[in-house]
Amino acid sequence: MSTHIGPVDVDALRARLDRATTAASIAGLDGLLVTPGSDLRYLIGAGGSSFERLTCLVVPVGGTPLLVVPKLEHPGYAGVPTDELGVEVATWVDGEDPYALVARALKGTRHAVSDMTPALHALRLRDVVGGEQVLAGPVLRELRMRKDAAEVAALRAAGAAIDRVHARMAEWLAVGRTEREVGADVAEAIVAEGHAVAEFVIVGSGPNGASPHHDLSDRVIEAGDVVVVDIGGPLPGGYCSDSTRTYVLGEPRHDDVWRTYAVLQAAQAAAVGAVRPGVACEAVDAAARDVIADAGFGEFFVHRTGHGIGLDVHEEPYVVGGNDLPLEPGMAFSVEPGIYLPGRWGARIEDIVVVTADGVESVNTRPRELVVLPA
Repeated sequence: MSTHIGPVDVDALRARLDRATTAASIAGLDGLLVTPGSDLRYLIGAGGSSFERLTCLVVPVGGTPLLVVPKLEHPGYAGVPTDELGVEVATWVDGEDPYALVARALKGTRHAVSDMTPALHALRLRDVVGGEQVLAGPVLRELRMRKDAAEVAALRAAGAAIDRVHARMAEWLAVGRTEREVGADVAEAIVAEGHAVAEFVIVGSGPNGASPHHDLSDRVIEAGDVVVVDIGGPLPGGYCSDSTRTYVLGEPRHDDVWRTYAVLQAAQAAAVGAVRPGVACEAVDAAARDVIADAGFGEFFVHRTGHGIGLDVHEEPYVVGGNDLPLEPGMAFSVEPGIYLPGRWGARIEDIVVVTADGVESVNTRPRELVVLPA
């Protein structure tokens, strides 16, 4: 069942729908089909997930938007300002064909379907709508990549909330505890500090820190361990945090930790310093990657430098080699180089930054040095 995600600016939502319609027309589309997920949140302020019953926002070019929703789930949309947005609503009950409702609202032969639409619905829509279906992502990401002032404020709030969790890490991260025990406490704190949910908690201690997407395990944290803590999630309004800091319990076990970490810190600073309007995403990636490679650790930096963030933790733009997209004010993304030494230890530093009119703003302000906690 979908849920409204909090106070919304009706004028802002109406402008988004208008821009989406215009962008669809420019792309040669006859309409958009948007199922529950972050695209639907962006356009009408409704959260939720897709289930076996179809919910779909139909945005025809040159027509009236229509929200097709199961009657039993309609109460979950009570807070969505459909009347003010000029969105008609059509409910359906089990035994009726919701896909036919969508088809009747469409004109033309070329439509875009939101990227995360389950195959269960995408294939049925294809069958009844006919013509050509393409992904809506290339259209909607052009709107969502450029955050407005309210979205940037939401990301600042998310950054401050996750910073408060990192500031408390000494409460939980200690020798003799398992990663899973630490992770449970951190997840509870993420919610206590203002998030709707802890979407992810990575506590990678010792050799587990060399796996960038390590989750949690029953490994007991030991004195001298380097520990990567990557945490985040959405605030009640839907906008997400994502921040990584690296800790060490007492004196590092490995004698190369301080020298290697200094390289990583320089790489992260170089990448953040490269961010400004007009710079290509790939140039920001190169700014971090070159520092790491020049120090002899190139093969141990095994992922892109960053990903966009907003209503999704991972969205456009991606800060990666080969992406020549120029940065523009309002674009928000992570800057998170890492160095991972298999079987030994790893480290990552991650901030969320926003491109400003003349440079960059970081929404995370915690120290980026290797944080030493008591052993």
